Amino acid sequence: MTKTTPNHHPDIIIIGSGLGGLACGHILASEGYHVLILERESQPGGCMQSYRRKNLDFDTGLHYVGGLDKGPVYQSFRMLGLMQLPWVRMDENCFDRIHINGESYDFAQGYDNFVDTLAKRFPEERKALNDYISMLDGYSKQQLDLLRSSQACDLQTIYATYGSSLSTSAWQWLNSHFHDSTLINVLSGNASRIELSKDTLPLYTLAHINSSYIASSWRLRGPGNLLVNKLLDGIRQHGGEVICNAEVEHLVEEDGHIVAAVCTNGERYEADRFISDIHPKLTIDLISESKVVKKSMRYRLDMMENTYGMLTVSLVIKPHTLPYVNHNEHIYARPNLWEHFEKDHPVSGVMVSYRVPEDHDTYVRQIDLLTPVDWAECKPWETTSLGHRQTNNNQDYNHWKTRKAEQCIDLAATVVPNLKEAIEAQYISTPLTYRDYTHTPCGSAFGLRKDCANPLLTFLSPRTPEPNLLLTGQSLMVHGVEGVTMTALITCAEIIGRQRMWEKLIEA
Repeated sequence: MTKTTPNHHPDIIIIGSGLGGLACGHILASEGYHVLILERESQPGGCMQSYRRKNLDFDTGLHYVGGLDKGPVYQSFRMLGLMQLPWVRMDENCFDRIHINGESYDFAQGYDNFVDTLAKRFPEERKALNDYISMLDGYSKQQLDLLRSSQACDLQTIYATYGSSLSTSAWQWLNSHFHDSTLINVLSGNASRIELSKDTLPLYTLAHINSSYIASSWRLRGPGNLLVNKLLDGIRQHGGEVICNAEVEHLVEEDGHIVAAVCTNGERYEADRFISDIHPKLTIDLISESKVVKKSMRYRLDMMENTYGMLTVSLVIKPHTLPYVNHNEHIYARPNLWEHFEKDHPVSGVMVSYRVPEDHDTYVRQIDLLTPVDWAECKPWETTSLGHRQTNNNQDYNHWKTRKAEQCIDLAATVVPNLKEAIEAQYISTPLTYRDYTHTPCGSAFGLRKDCANPLLTFLSPRTPEPNLLLTGQSLMVHGVEGVTMTALITCAEIIGRQRMWEKLIEA
């Protein structure tokens, strides 16, 4: 077995270069730790990375970001150097437009503006809308409370910090505060960022995702690789390293500690501490023999469910045919958004995301259509891999994904005039695609499913039974760009201390 020491013995090895891994790498490298990131793919970035077709860049996971005006997300992005990127603020009076039953409803930026806009359509619900915003604001201010806690960041501390929001059903909360069923569905209308489930979705998830976007919403002028490269530049400037095509095969435990990561090519990398940005189950599976990881933990992770995946139709639009639109369209074929996965139905909801023209043109060249897909639909091809779907009847797979794409286009065309005639080319990604590129079980869009009925089971601490192995990423507490960034801060605080992590935010 070959021992590889890139420049010198690293202090910290990070497994995976998604947003969580890169953010942790940037923070820790800036604190003087020698960081080494191991990435299984040929390109870093995870779901933040972009790919190129016909001289155009296509994003895989980044479409818009909330909270870059002020608050925790802004502070975090400023500390990471990401506010230097060309962010474009979306329409302040409509960043998300919800289409239900032939009617459209606008989500405005700013808490007061949001309430005033919807109260014009639902005047009898103004008080309830104000209560909703107060709830969102409260949870937004609460996001960094774990950094202020003097307690260990274990499950009990997480539960004590965020309290009943973890165990409260989002569906029940909305129905107990609002009387108009249409408004409840409207408020749930940007559901491409969350998984609507009456039985499981916690209020905590709904609140933390929605609060930042209502505060302010932004798109990036350029591909997600701009964000990835900015973080990589910061890591390397502080002496950190990233090695691609380095898939960790197993973690070596000695005397109750992880001492090395061994890759599939036989390379062995040793460090004092380890952080995993890959799925928690896959992380624990890397430790095949352990004195500290109990069977109960392995069983618990095996039993936890993943959120749905996403089918994305990336459209190339003919030049000078469709005007750029500075908001997202969320279009639904059925009025009840909380029954999105009824059987034997075609695509019933689609998000339309316009790519900001990089040449400052008034016309759009790229549009993404996104719809959630239950893994059960992908089951016939779950044993296949990229480029080898034909091993399980390629024609059927192509027919399935093409049919889903056509249904997305049909639904989008009800709102976007002349969409079909304007399409020059299209590229389709399914949950199988995401699974094979990001190594995420079931091609999950948001990691492990959080369950308000079992919060202590489904919310995870960065800590593991291995004292020098930490977790980060969207499966722990909150998903999305905001959630992953916040989780990275909490993970790093376990190493540099919470007081120092707080100081870095304030100093940035």
